[in-house]
Amino acid sequence: MRICSLLPSATDIVMALGLGDSLVAVTHECDLPPGAAPVPVITSSRLPRHLASREIHNHVTASAHSGSSLYTLDQSLLERLAPDVILTQELCDVCAISYGEVATAVHRLDVSAPGPRTMLSLEPQTLGAILDSIVAVGRVCGVADRAAALVAGLRSRIERIADRAATVTRRPRVFAMEWLDPPYSAGHWVPEMVQLCGGRDELGRSGGFSEEVSWRQIADWDPEVLILMPCSFTLERTLDEAAGLAAPDGWSALTAVRSGRVYAVDASRYFSRSGPAVVDGLEILAAIIHPALVADVSVPPSWRRVDVATVAREGR
Repeated sequence: MRICSLLPSATDIVMALGLGDSLVAVTHECDLPPGAAPVPVITSSRLPRHLASREIHNHVTASAHSGSSLYTLDQSLLERLAPDVILTQELCDVCAISYGEVATAVHRLDVSAPGPRTMLSLEPQTLGAILDSIVAVGRVCGVADRAAALVAGLRSRIERIADRAATVTRRPRVFAMEWLDPPYSAGHWVPEMVQLCGGRDELGRSGGFSEEVSWRQIADWDPEVLILMPCSFTLERTLDEAAGLAAPDGWSALTAVRSGRVYAVDASRYFSRSGPAVVDGLEILAAIIHPALVADVSVPPSWRRVDVATVAREGR
């Protein structure tokens, strides 16, 4: 079997199913486990490197208005590799190459290298749908039993957190910030994760797209826990962005800021991707919101309390 993965979460699923040796192509944003054999990279980004949050936002907005793509797909490499399974998505053109572009590329591939071929589009918007995606990948790749076992283990961990959170006596106000400048609320599965961990994020859109919010809205919600998780940013990059962020009026009055409960997480690995690691993200959220819930759980150290004094002066 020859698998081409066109989004990082699909690559994570393929690796978790023990199919790393079948991968023939991945995206420029995929990362393979240490020791894994290198795999050809088949996509690239048109975004300039080292942009700040506001600059990325402006480029993405301009691209959407012009109808242009943020990514390119190496058609000639695709034809040379001739995969028989192609994993893609049609949920978000900002996160990965669009389904339409992939469909066009696959049509050309079918002409140049005809043969049996499966294109599976993954577009989960909830935790349950993420688990269903793993099952779907396992099915088309011929390892349905492995997928079922993996999902059973992930579901057990989700239920453990949910059962424990059901016992908490108070659910703090949480704001999961999916972009820093301008601020965006969290969407898709993240608000659900916050709820499962015993928190409330009423600015988030469970099962829907994230959306821009104003600092006035954030101040009115007055989160007791503020979690910085800009889409696809690592922990280190998030901390760097936060340190250079000009704080808005009223920043120091937020309950989360006054109590020192502002955190940064590795969104790239644990929150932005709809793969198995999202359950690690759930445990990270539990460690932030209600630490006692996971006192006996080995939680990835991919989160950190933000020194609120490092956020630039107020007055923007």
